[in-house]
Amino acid sequence: MSQTPTHALPSYLNPEDLGPWGNYLQQVDRVTPYLGSLSRWVETLKRPKRSLIVDVPIELDNGTIAHFEGYRVQHNVSRGPGKGGVRFHQDVTLSEVMALAAWMSVKNAAVNLPYGGAKGGIRVDPRKLSASELERMTRRYTSEIGVIIGPSKDIPAPDVNTNAQTMAWMMDTYSMNEGATATGVVTGKPIALGGSLGRVEATGRGVFVVACEAARDRNIDVAGARVVVQGFGNVGGTAARLFHEAGAKVIAAQDHTGTVHNPAGLDVHKLLSHVSQTGGVGGFSGGQALDKNEFWTLETEFLIPAALESQITVDNAAKVRAKIVVEGANGPTTPEADDILAENGVYVVPDVLANAGGVTVSYFEWVQDFSSFFWSEEEINQRLERLMREAYASVAQVSREHKVTLRTAAFIVACTRILQARQVRGLYP
Repeated sequence: MSQTPTHALPSYLNPEDLGPWGNYLQQVDRVTPYLGSLSRWVETLKRPKRSLIVDVPIELDNGTIAHFEGYRVQHNVSRGPGKGGVRFHQDVTLSEVMALAAWMSVKNAAVNLPYGGAKGGIRVDPRKLSASELERMTRRYTSEIGVIIGPSKDIPAPDVNTNAQTMAWMMDTYSMNEGATATGVVTGKPIALGGSLGRVEATGRGVFVVACEAARDRNIDVAGARVVVQGFGNVGGTAARLFHEAGAKVIAAQDHTGTVHNPAGLDVHKLLSHVSQTGGVGGFSGGQALDKNEFWTLETEFLIPAALESQITVDNAAKVRAKIVVEGANGPTTPEADDILAENGVYVVPDVLANAGGVTVSYFEWVQDFSSFFWSEEEINQRLERLMREAYASVAQVSREHKVTLRTAAFIVACTRILQARQVRGLYP
């Protein structure tokens, strides 16, 4: 008689400190009771398909050799090739990249894109490297992970501290190694290399679109509503601008340089200009400096965490006075904090739904590269808004049916799609 093996954690993780991966596992456990007969496949979700750790040696400008640790994790590819960004950050860990790859699996399935989930990163502080050093590091990393990426296998994209130029270096390196130009190997590229119009603003635009849908469900008028935003880059900055243009008041903004607050509303266009010139919101003259912890206590209709993960925790969740939290970042709310927000009646639009605009337009870019036929920015924005509204509507419907949070509903929708694909494909050999 065969026995079902007990669940074991990957041997390369510390069971005492699972980090972000532990948060993801808790989310899977919460959704398992809603998966019915598919729950027999749930271990699939708890184990990345492939985790690659690479050494990235480069010669620095001063002639010395430096080594950096890089990662590429493919969590699940049952529904299509892996898809997910690459981040350069001094705090990157394998646990973080695994969790981000898993959340990409969920995100792509929640929006019904034909992708699996993947993620990559290098543990490095890019501010300490010159432009030429960054290029050499990016190219070496691309060569090291080249064995598992490709237009039909795994398609990287920009993430924290990476951009269109990073993707251009990655595409060129991969193409040189393949002996042929492969524009579809990455998305988020410059327009000149097959990038898509509307990609830079896509994530922030998606955040705004689902925020408006949530506001309608909660009987909140966006015009005149108060908004606070953490992170003022492509995601937070774009969302703030769209809220501002819709008549909302962005009353506070926070990033690594500080927190600025103006109850009457910040001039978002001037703040964006200030951020472009100085690198952050700190020192902006159009508002008052605020203690970073007080940021979370501001009374507001919308709170947009659009920075890094684990920002809303058990330490500050009870202080949140927002009516709606729209997660522009990946994993900004811990599971324990999620429970506190739910108990306090805070309506949370989860990351796997709220920030899916970026990967949606990345999908459009990938499709355009394959066909060598490109759409206008107006077409792209219309397609993006339609897909985001449809995804929100399907998740909200499941939320009402099962009387669960939007996060649990999004996981029900996504995990069902992933495991259905796993089941009908079967096991090989």
